[in-house]
Amino acid sequence: MKVGFIGLGQMGLGMAASLLKAGHDVTVYNRTSSKADELVKQGAVAAKRISDACAGDAVITMLADDGAVESVVYGDQGVRASLRQGAVHISSSTIGVALCEQLSADHASAGQRFVAAPVFGRPDVASAGELTVVAGGAQDAIAAVSPLLNAIGRRTFVMSDQPRAASLVKLSGNFLIASVIEALGEAIALVGKEGIDRQRYLEMLTSTIFSAPVYKTYGKLIIDDKFEPPGFAAPLGYKDVRLVLAAADGLRVPMPLASLLRDRFLTLFAHGGDNLDWSAIGRLPARDAGEKDASHGM
Repeated sequence: MKVGFIGLGQMGLGMAASLLKAGHDVTVYNRTSSKADELVKQGAVAAKRISDACAGDAVITMLADDGAVESVVYGDQGVRASLRQGAVHISSSTIGVALCEQLSADHASAGQRFVAAPVFGRPDVASAGELTVVAGGAQDAIAAVSPLLNAIGRRTFVMSDQPRAASLVKLSGNFLIASVIEALGEAIALVGKEGIDRQRYLEMLTSTIFSAPVYKTYGKLIIDDKFEPPGFAAPLGYKDVRLVLAAADGLRVPMPLASLLRDRFLTLFAHGGDNLDWSAIGRLPARDAGEKDASHGM
């Protein structure tokens, strides 16, 4: 397929490379144009303008937040103004439910199709083409872009014919991951202050009742104090928790843990953790417990 890709951050680079490996005709755009250089070596075409990336069957956006998505979709040279009728905008960004609804309506009014397809996985998983894709959109639109989704992910879960559902599921998943990070941090701080070997403790947990990858990945990051360079920056985690709370407010669903997580991120930022991985909130419990080395990197 002929596809445009907008947003070459850590995740976008791996996703665009996976599309190239699968044989798709890929045009890439990034505000910092030099980020496209390696992909051009692999066969991509570098677009000078957003509109240049919108001439194919579909365009994928993988951007940091709602504001970044709005900035590339709207305007005279934006995605909505440039995408041909019948073509598909695939949003893989983690965005708010309200913006997802707005994009769906605005693309429909322009005769275009919209699919929300956010992903689960860190940059190494994106580079391997092994992401988990959560999709929402009209059945024909998802079918049309399935070769692209199959190229970036190991499995696609279609949640609904409404794009907003995929956005909500993605936000709920990131809420759960952040909850695991906080819980792991508290448990590790508890046993660590007793003098129990933290590495041995994590090995016991992750080889028995908590064998899911999320416990292995984030437990190791917490124990190793490895928060730099960030695979998923803490401000993005904070943004997602706020979007979860906004969605919960709209649906009148109390989420006390999400409110706690919002405050944990604010605590991290108050201690200078803006440039750390979001898993750094998992070392806050040890700092709160008085461990002398628990403020490493904060």
